[in-house]
Amino acid sequence: MSHAAPQPVDLVIEARWVVPVEPHAVVLENHAVAVHDGRIVALLPIADARAAYVPRERVELGEHALIPGLVNSHTHNPMTLLRGLADDLPLMVWLQQYIWPAEAKVLGPEFVRDGVELAVAEMLRGGTTCANENYFFPDVIGATYRKLGFRAVVGLPVIEFPTAWAKSQDEYFERAGAVHDSFRGDALISTAFVPHAPYTVSDESFERIRVLSDQLDIPVHLHTHETAHEVEEEKAKSGLRPFQRLQKLGLVNDRLIAVHMTQLTDGEIAACAAAGVSVVHCPESNLKLASGFCPAEKLRAAGVNLALGTDGCASNNDLDMFGEMRTAALLAKAVAGDAAAFDAAFALRAATLNGAKAIGQEATIGSIEVGKQADFAAVRLSELETQPLFHVVSQLVYATGRHQVSDVWIAGRRKLAARELVGMDTAAILERTRAWRERIASA
Repeated sequence: MSHAAPQPVDLVIEARWVVPVEPHAVVLENHAVAVHDGRIVALLPIADARAAYVPRERVELGEHALIPGLVNSHTHNPMTLLRGLADDLPLMVWLQQYIWPAEAKVLGPEFVRDGVELAVAEMLRGGTTCANENYFFPDVIGATYRKLGFRAVVGLPVIEFPTAWAKSQDEYFERAGAVHDSFRGDALISTAFVPHAPYTVSDESFERIRVLSDQLDIPVHLHTHETAHEVEEEKAKSGLRPFQRLQKLGLVNDRLIAVHMTQLTDGEIAACAAAGVSVVHCPESNLKLASGFCPAEKLRAAGVNLALGTDGCASNNDLDMFGEMRTAALLAKAVAGDAAAFDAAFALRAATLNGAKAIGQEATIGSIEVGKQADFAAVRLSELETQPLFHVVSQLVYATGRHQVSDVWIAGRRKLAARELVGMDTAAILERTRAWRERIASA
């Protein structure tokens, strides 16, 4: 009986553990992932992989867990340059008296480009391979992500006041269309509408967004029900809760990415589940701004697709998805009054496959499955801080720090190698960041 000749492939990664995320809560010991043309072609025991494949590159990770690249489902990454500018303030004071004035002084293409580059460096060093982006100058944001080989959904902003990006409602929509067209068919960059929030966007704009979202089949990503004040203000203005207003406008559907959602009734949770809405939970930003507690376990139990995001560095103050998983799991237990709530395997799923689903990319990223894009993070678990090791997934969520991420791949390309960024000039990023610090501090 003849055996088939070993097949040439681009890459085989052999790991002590592979955590595919789908099937749920599974940990595969001594497994390998074979990659060709940026996609996963096999997931199998190491011995079988050695017999079946001849890789151009073999990577042996004897002390690591290989996980899907983390998906940061809500970011404002240019704002990384505002990290720590105005801390310990409530949301509206923080926004109106500090963040918006600072942005008015510096917002432009260079600020956006340099902020995204700093953010990509930080995200890669923390195992994140995809960001759902929400900021101005999406043309520059998308071009920067593309240049750096980082996967991103670029938001097309709509807000009812003039900014450095657009001066009128019509201009926001014209520019959104142009940016969407420029990234059509791109391997790494896609788009979504990002109307800022119900309190800054008119019914007319929302109606235009709904029509265009349907036509272009792209998500609508917005902040909503972030604070009790926001809900009360909308009720006083329109007689409706913000979510009810979105329902009335036809936006509550499976393309809606609703961020924060700290103020929810049981009826609203049921409506999200029925409509296929994705909710992005940003626990650390919500805690820091005292915005309220997202009922994460109630959402999970109702079957709502729940993803995780860091929010912007100006209100977090980092892009650490390992920190976000841990905080989300701990906070959900306290809010639900149930130590079994939001378990570790669900936390990892919320940071990977659920994030992919929120942005409409669950068929291509978010889990280690044959046919999907080869987006991975390798996490060294042999360090003192993660020993002894009884349960891999629990250790990843409750004990592991992002400094234990050693290697990262996006579409099969290595972006982090033994903690070193590949193809990025760290010294130059730091120099530009310091220059922005001087400019912002003296503005």
